[in-house]
Amino acid sequence: MPALTPFHEVRFPTEIAFGSAGGPERRTEIVTLGSGHEERNTRWADSRRRYNAGYGIRSLDDLHAVVDFFEERRGRLYGFRWRDRVDFKSGAPGVAVTPLDQTLGTGDGTTASLQLVKRYGALHAPWPRTIRKPVAGTVRVAVDGAELDEGDDWSCDLTTGVVTFAGGAIPATGLAVTAGFEFDVPVRFDTDHLDVNLTSFAAGDIPAIPLVEIRL
Repeated sequence: MPALTPFHEVRFPTEIAFGSAGGPERRTEIVTLGSGHEERNTRWADSRRRYNAGYGIRSLDDLHAVVDFFEERRGRLYGFRWRDRVDFKSGAPGVAVTPLDQTLGTGDGTTASLQLVKRYGALHAPWPRTIRKPVAGTVRVAVDGAELDEGDDWSCDLTTGVVTFAGGAIPATGLAVTAGFEFDVPVRFDTDHLDVNLTSFAAGDIPAIPLVEIRL
């Protein structure tokens, strides 16, 4: 299925993103009853991430790079990739990727394609996050604990995060399929106006560069 939103397969300048702020957002409705008890209900099945890239501007060259990137995206029109420095791997940021990091599913002998996913939590209410923008050269896949060869046994669509197994490597019934990977977050600018400020310090400043995660 084609993306519903125009998207450019390019990453926001990583060195500027390093100084960013932001993270996941949830939408929860809370009603306080006359007894003082609460009723809580979530409006969103999935979280949505928001970031502010303005904190990463350190020089006039950084400022120019952001304006250049913003103009090519036509403001809010085109989505793009974003590296979340806190959450960009199938495991913890400081741990190397392994093909056993995340469970994608269980083989049935016929299903040839599985979606990359990252699960958060384990005991009470784990949340599965669909990963649609894996990073090239980082995806590793295993079946029943044994790592398979990319190209010969499987391939991964880097624009959708779908892993497809070759005919002779389709996971047999009951075998666990796992994977490890790095990934980007699909986002867009959440403004059509950049307020460039050259008075705060000599190199220049953009007080706010809001970004918001998009669904593809």
